Amino acid sequence: MNIALIFAGGSGTRMKSATQPKQFLQLYGKEIIIHTIENFEKHPEIDGIIIVCIESWIPFLQNLLSKYNIIKVKWLVSGGETVQESIFNGLSALKNNIPDDSVILVHDGVRPLINQKLISDCIASVTTHGSAITVTPGIETITFINNNDGKITNITDRSKCYHAKAPQCFKFTDIWQGFTKARMEGLTGMIDCASLMKHYGYELYTVQGDYENIKITTASDFYIFRALYEVRENSQVFGL
Repeated sequence: MNIALIFAGGSGTRMKSATQPKQFLQLYGKEIIIHTIENFEKHPEIDGIIIVCIESWIPFLQNLLSKYNIIKVKWLVSGGETVQESIFNGLSALKNNIPDDSVILVHDGVRPLINQKLISDCIASVTTHGSAITVTPGIETITFINNNDGKITNITDRSKCYHAKAPQCFKFTDIWQGFTKARMEGLTGMIDCASLMKHYGYELYTVQGDYENIKITTASDFYIFRALYEVRENSQVFGL
Protein backbone atom coordinates (compact mmCIF):
# COMPACT_ATOMS: atom_id res chain seq x y z
CA MET A 1 0.00 0.00 0.00
CA ASN A 2 0.99 3.62 -0.56
CA ILE A 3 -0.18 5.94 2.20
CA ALA A 4 0.12 9.73 2.34
CA LEU A 5 0.63 11.06 5.87
CA ILE A 6 -0.24 14.74 5.78
CA PHE A 7 0.39 16.79 8.89
CA ALA A 8 -1.58 19.99 9.32
CA GLY A 9 -0.96 20.76 12.96
CA GLY A 10 0.52 24.27 12.71
CA SER A 11 -1.30 27.25 14.18
CA GLY A 12 -0.07 29.68 11.53
CA THR A 13 1.45 32.29 13.86
CA ARG A 14 3.92 33.48 11.21
CA MET A 15 1.02 34.10 8.83
CA LYS A 16 -0.40 36.55 11.41
CA SER A 17 -3.86 35.17 10.74
CA ALA A 18 -6.04 35.96 13.74
CA THR A 19 -8.99 33.82 12.71
CA GLN A 20 -7.71 30.46 11.49
CA PRO A 21 -4.60 28.33 10.96
CA LYS A 22 -2.76 28.84 7.69
CA GLN A 23 -3.77 25.45 6.27
CA PHE A 24 -7.42 26.56 6.33
CA LEU A 25 -6.92 29.85 4.51
CA GLN A 26 -8.67 29.93 1.14
CA LEU A 27 -7.54 30.49 -2.41
CA TYR A 28 -10.26 30.67 -5.06
CA GLY A 29 -12.80 29.44 -2.53
CA LYS A 30 -10.84 26.32 -1.58
CA GLU A 31 -8.76 25.80 1.56
CA ILE A 32 -4.99 25.27 1.23
CA ILE A 33 -5.23 21.88 2.95
CA ILE A 34 -7.78 20.72 0.36
CA HIS A 35 -5.52 21.83 -2.49
CA THR A 36 -2.83 19.65 -0.89
CA ILE A 37 -5.03 16.63 -0.22
CA GLU A 38 -6.49 16.60 -3.72
CA ASN A 39 -3.06 15.99 -5.25
CA PHE A 40 -2.88 12.69 -3.37
CA GLU A 41 -6.59 11.95 -3.75
CA LYS A 42 -6.27 12.07 -7.53
CA HIS A 43 -3.07 10.01 -7.76
CA PRO A 44 -3.83 6.45 -8.91
CA GLU A 45 -1.04 4.90 -6.81
CA ILE A 46 -2.18 6.39 -3.50
CA ASP A 47 -4.31 3.88 -1.58
CA GLY A 48 -5.11 5.93 1.50
CA ILE A 49 -4.49 9.21 3.31
CA ILE A 50 -4.06 9.98 7.00
CA ILE A 51 -4.24 13.58 8.20
CA VAL A 52 -2.78 14.80 11.48
CA CYS A 53 -4.66 17.94 12.43
CA ILE A 54 -5.14 20.40 15.29
CA GLU A 55 -7.67 18.59 17.48
CA SER A 56 -10.14 21.47 17.70
CA TRP A 57 -10.20 21.80 13.89
CA ILE A 58 -10.91 18.14 13.12
CA PRO A 59 -14.73 18.64 12.86
CA PHE A 60 -14.15 21.54 10.44
CA LEU A 61 -11.81 19.39 8.36
CA GLN A 62 -14.32 16.53 8.34
CA ASN A 63 -16.87 18.87 6.84
CA LEU A 64 -14.39 19.95 4.16
CA LEU A 65 -13.63 16.35 3.23
CA SER A 66 -17.34 15.72 2.77
CA LYS A 67 -17.84 18.97 0.85
CA TYR A 68 -15.10 18.18 -1.67
CA ASN A 69 -15.92 14.45 -1.90
CA ILE A 70 -12.54 13.31 -0.59
CA ILE A 71 -12.78 9.53 -0.20
CA LYS A 72 -9.18 8.37 0.30
CA VAL A 73 -8.80 9.93 3.76
CA LYS A 74 -9.15 6.93 6.07
CA TRP A 75 -7.85 8.41 9.32
CA LEU A 76 -7.97 11.78 11.12
CA VAL A 77 -5.61 12.08 14.08
CA SER A 78 -4.92 14.82 16.62
CA GLY A 79 -1.56 16.54 16.29
CA GLY A 80 1.10 16.94 18.96
CA GLU A 81 3.15 19.82 20.33
CA THR A 82 5.83 19.38 17.66
CA VAL A 83 6.08 18.13 14.09
CA GLN A 84 7.95 15.07 15.35
CA GLU A 85 5.18 14.25 17.83
CA SER A 86 2.48 14.83 15.23
CA ILE A 87 4.11 12.43 12.78
CA PHE A 88 4.46 9.85 15.54
CA ASN A 89 0.73 10.19 16.30
CA GLY A 90 -0.02 9.53 12.65
CA LEU A 91 2.27 6.51 12.50
CA SER A 92 0.70 5.14 15.69
CA ALA A 93 -2.73 5.28 14.07
CA LEU A 94 -1.40 3.32 11.09
CA LYS A 95 0.27 0.64 13.19
CA ASN A 96 -1.58 -2.68 12.85
CA ASN A 97 -3.83 -1.17 10.16
CA ILE A 98 -1.51 -1.40 7.14
CA PRO A 99 1.17 -3.86 5.94
CA ASP A 100 4.67 -3.23 7.34
CA ASP A 101 6.09 -2.84 3.82
CA SER A 102 3.68 -0.01 2.95
CA VAL A 103 5.18 3.16 1.48
CA ILE A 104 4.58 6.19 3.72
CA LEU A 105 4.77 9.62 2.07
CA VAL A 106 5.08 12.27 4.79
CA HIS A 107 3.98 15.65 3.48
CA ASP A 108 3.22 19.14 4.78
CA GLY A 109 -0.41 20.18 4.65
CA VAL A 110 0.78 23.59 3.48
CA ARG A 111 2.71 22.34 0.44
CA PRO A 112 -0.23 22.42 -2.01
CA LEU A 113 1.74 22.55 -5.27
CA ILE A 114 3.15 19.04 -5.25
CA ASN A 115 2.67 17.39 -8.63
CA GLN A 116 1.74 13.89 -9.73
CA LYS A 117 5.19 13.06 -11.13
CA LEU A 118 6.88 13.79 -7.82
CA ILE A 119 4.48 11.48 -5.97
CA SER A 120 5.19 8.72 -8.50
CA ASP A 121 8.96 9.27 -8.29
CA CYS A 122 8.89 9.10 -4.49
CA ILE A 123 6.95 5.83 -4.50
CA ALA A 124 9.37 4.35 -7.03
CA SER A 125 12.41 5.42 -5.00
CA VAL A 126 11.08 3.85 -1.78
CA THR A 127 10.24 0.66 -3.66
CA THR A 128 13.78 0.49 -5.07
CA HIS A 129 15.94 2.06 -2.35
CA GLY A 130 13.81 2.17 0.79
CA SER A 131 13.61 5.94 1.05
CA ALA A 132 12.85 9.11 -0.90
CA ILE A 133 13.76 12.61 0.26
CA THR A 134 12.55 15.38 -2.04
CA VAL A 135 15.28 17.93 -2.75
CA THR A 136 15.92 20.98 -4.89
CA PRO A 137 19.39 22.35 -5.78
CA GLY A 138 20.74 25.25 -3.76
CA ILE A 139 20.75 28.29 -6.01
CA GLU A 140 22.49 30.79 -3.73
CA THR A 141 25.83 30.78 -1.97
CA ILE A 142 25.85 28.92 1.38
CA THR A 143 28.09 30.40 4.08
CA PHE A 144 29.14 29.30 7.56
CA ILE A 145 29.18 32.10 10.12
CA ASN A 146 30.75 32.52 13.53
CA ASN A 147 27.78 33.34 15.75
CA ASN A 148 29.94 35.34 18.13
CA ASP A 149 31.10 38.03 15.71
CA GLY A 150 29.17 37.37 12.48
CA LYS A 151 32.34 36.62 10.53
CA ILE A 152 32.07 34.19 7.60
CA THR A 153 34.24 31.16 8.39
CA ASN A 154 33.66 29.11 5.26
CA ILE A 155 31.86 29.15 1.91
CA THR A 156 30.78 25.74 0.73
CA ASP A 157 30.51 24.39 -2.81
CA ARG A 158 27.00 25.30 -3.90
CA SER A 159 26.87 22.51 -6.47
CA LYS A 160 26.82 20.00 -3.61
CA CYS A 161 24.07 21.76 -1.63
CA TYR A 162 20.40 20.83 -1.82
CA HIS A 163 17.31 21.90 0.09
CA ALA A 164 15.40 19.01 1.68
CA LYS A 165 11.66 19.41 1.18
CA ALA A 166 8.63 17.11 1.16
CA PRO A 167 7.41 14.47 0.64
CA GLN A 168 9.88 12.50 2.73
CA CYS A 169 9.11 8.83 2.30
CA PHE A 170 10.00 5.46 3.82
CA LYS A 171 8.78 1.93 4.30
CA PHE A 172 6.41 1.89 7.26
CA THR A 173 8.48 -0.61 9.24
CA ASP A 174 11.57 1.63 8.98
CA ILE A 175 9.97 4.96 9.82
CA TRP A 176 8.00 3.37 12.67
CA GLN A 177 11.18 1.93 14.16
CA GLY A 178 12.99 5.26 13.81
CA PHE A 179 10.29 7.36 15.44
CA THR A 180 9.64 4.78 18.15
CA LYS A 181 13.33 4.65 19.05
CA ALA A 182 13.48 8.45 19.21
CA ARG A 183 10.51 8.47 21.57
CA MET A 184 12.03 5.80 23.82
CA GLU A 185 15.36 7.63 23.97
CA GLY A 186 13.79 11.05 24.55
CA LEU A 187 15.15 12.45 21.30
CA THR A 188 13.04 15.50 20.49
CA GLY A 189 13.17 18.56 18.29
CA MET A 190 14.02 16.82 15.01
CA ILE A 191 12.70 19.15 12.33
CA ASP A 192 11.85 16.51 9.75
CA CYS A 193 11.86 12.79 8.99
CA ALA A 194 15.13 13.02 7.07
CA SER A 195 16.99 14.42 10.09
CA LEU A 196 15.60 11.78 12.45
CA MET A 197 16.16 8.84 10.13
CA LYS A 198 19.70 9.99 9.25
CA HIS A 199 20.44 10.26 12.97
CA TYR A 200 19.63 6.56 13.34
CA GLY A 201 21.76 5.52 10.38
CA TYR A 202 19.14 4.94 7.69
CA GLU A 203 20.29 5.54 4.13
CA LEU A 204 18.56 8.48 2.48
CA TYR A 205 18.03 8.57 -1.29
CA THR A 206 16.90 11.71 -3.04
CA VAL A 207 14.25 12.59 -5.59
CA GLN A 208 14.46 15.83 -7.54
CA GLY A 209 11.54 18.14 -6.82
CA ASP A 210 10.35 21.40 -8.34
CA TYR A 211 11.04 24.86 -6.94
CA GLU A 212 7.31 25.60 -7.01
CA ASN A 213 6.70 22.94 -4.35
CA ILE A 214 6.83 25.66 -1.69
CA LYS A 215 5.80 25.50 1.95
CA ILE A 216 3.36 28.26 2.87
CA THR A 217 4.72 29.62 6.13
CA THR A 218 4.54 33.41 5.82
CA ALA A 219 2.19 35.89 4.19
CA SER A 220 4.61 36.33 1.28
CA ASP A 221 4.54 32.57 0.69
CA PHE A 222 0.78 32.77 0.29
CA TYR A 223 1.09 35.39 -2.47
CA ILE A 224 3.76 33.31 -4.21
CA PHE A 225 1.44 30.31 -4.01
CA ARG A 226 -1.37 32.33 -5.56
CA ALA A 227 0.85 33.43 -8.47
CA LEU A 228 2.15 29.89 -9.08
CA TYR A 229 -1.36 28.47 -8.89
CA GLU A 230 -2.57 30.92 -11.52
CA VAL A 231 0.33 29.99 -13.81
CA ARG A 232 -0.51 26.30 -13.43
CA GLU A 233 -4.19 26.89 -14.11
CA ASN A 234 -3.50 29.06 -17.16
CA SER A 235 -1.08 26.49 -18.60
CA GLN A 236 -3.81 23.84 -18.41
CA VAL A 237 -6.45 26.08 -19.95
CA PHE A 238 -4.35 27.55 -22.74
CA GLY A 239 -1.91 24.67 -23.25
CA LEU A 240 1.10 26.79 -22.42
